[in-house]
Amino acid sequence: MDGTGGGRRQRPQGTALVEARGITKLFGSFKANDDINLSIRPGEIHALLGENGAGKSTLVKILYGSLQPSEGEILWKGQKVGIPSPSAARRLGIGMVFQHFSLFDALTVTENIALALPDRKSRSALAREIEKVSAEFGLPLNPNSVIVDLSVGERQRVEIVRCLLQNPELLIMDEPTSVLTPQEADDLFLTLDKLTARGCAVLYISHRLEEVKQICHHATILRHGKVVAECDPQKESAAKLASLMVGAEIHALSSEVPVPENTRTRLSIRSLSLPEPHPFAVALHDISLDVRAGEIVGIAGIAGNGQGEFFDAVSGEQLAATATAINIDGKPAGRLGVTARRRLGAAFVPEERIGHGAVPRLRLSDNVLLTRHSTGDQLMRVGVIDFEGTRTLAERVSRSFDVRKASSDPEAGSLSGGNLQKFMVGREIDRQPGVLVVSQPTWGVDAGAAAVIRQALIDLARSGSAVLVISQDLDEIFEISDRVAVMSRGYLSEALPAKSVTREAIGLMMAGLGEGRRSNGEELAHAHHS
Repeated sequence: MDGTGGGRRQRPQGTALVEARGITKLFGSFKANDDINLSIRPGEIHALLGENGAGKSTLVKILYGSLQPSEGEILWKGQKVGIPSPSAARRLGIGMVFQHFSLFDALTVTENIALALPDRKSRSALAREIEKVSAEFGLPLNPNSVIVDLSVGERQRVEIVRCLLQNPELLIMDEPTSVLTPQEADDLFLTLDKLTARGCAVLYISHRLEEVKQICHHATILRHGKVVAECDPQKESAAKLASLMVGAEIHALSSEVPVPENTRTRLSIRSLSLPEPHPFAVALHDISLDVRAGEIVGIAGIAGNGQGEFFDAVSGEQLAATATAINIDGKPAGRLGVTARRRLGAAFVPEERIGHGAVPRLRLSDNVLLTRHSTGDQLMRVGVIDFEGTRTLAERVSRSFDVRKASSDPEAGSLSGGNLQKFMVGREIDRQPGVLVVSQPTWGVDAGAAAVIRQALIDLARSGSAVLVISQDLDEIFEISDRVAVMSRGYLSEALPAKSVTREAIGLMMAGLGEGRRSNGEELAHAHHS
């Protein structure tokens, strides 16, 4: 990524725009923030780093008025202020672009933005202002476009323009590149350069440490609710930043065992086509893919291009038209449901942790039973649950995957996102399944948890399983995959060796090159050279 032009970034001088002094936030006896001091200057991109549960979200919610501190104070331009609500924060000059967009799919760009600007009288005048601001900051938008027709990158532009129309002096961005192609990320960095050149400050939250090193002037690092370090991220390695976040060295992934040649195909998908299940879904078009024993195949793509529908089809939540469209270890499974596919030796980890992958009000031992009751673990016999067995299994998974929890068998909803993700992935890997299909395996988790999960996926594959990973994180795709395919608008490209394609080529494919047909190696090569 070189959209920012590369030169060294000096931290702006001058007095602070916003200061947090001694911010402490208590939830009962738990300190989510513990005496935090933070200072952000005008024109600065300031990184806020930390693993899951470090206190980043709590601090940001306090700055944005969604939470009130138990102790401490906030100074805005040197004056002590109270920020009782997000609307008060926006009036003060603080805007926020959230990781998960809050847009109505059926409304236009103008209509969505108007909802956040209730004092605007003329819709046509607002549309003209949207065009002006979007062009000025390099965020091209058609005010009349309906949200459902926009790419994820374009939807993020809507969120940013909505903030910019409120003239913020501090813009908070939470994982802004997690759903962008490399090219879209470069465009975003250029926009941030234009913003900071005008004196706007940016508080930047990201797990992608290379981009933090590239664009940020300064970094504050939280661990267990406390500030443990401040640094110039350009002077530190990504490994050093990660170790500061987690308090220990992050070991590089090991995949020393090569994928054997001509191993058997364990997951075979043949001419899989499905109509869209609802108006805002994506149809699947003639998808074919083989995943062999011993390998990881990564499916890259921007969110909303059919990955969710593809996962549902492979897992059995959505049945295929024919039994032979999905084959698990040579057995036709396209017309079988999820439980029947598990009995064939397959395992599945969905993208949504809460509600889909785990029931928040059930204990971990009960959540184990949800996917392991019919897989030969003998956790249920003639309708009677082996509660001791479920607790033992849950504890084994927690120990193997370093799941940190407050009690021996807590409710799933009490775990942080990263720890619940480790538990969900561990629950399936513990089975040693012949086929594992996992969607967004490290979504929103910190560097330490991501390393644990990715190494476990590599180890499972090298033990002889076929692993299919669907991920929007290109770093992850290239770090763990043996072959890579791209999903765009319900079409899947040919899976090519990860070492033979570049991030730029994959990014172009993600943006829609070769749309309307299965892309082949020649198209990827063309993307690489164009």
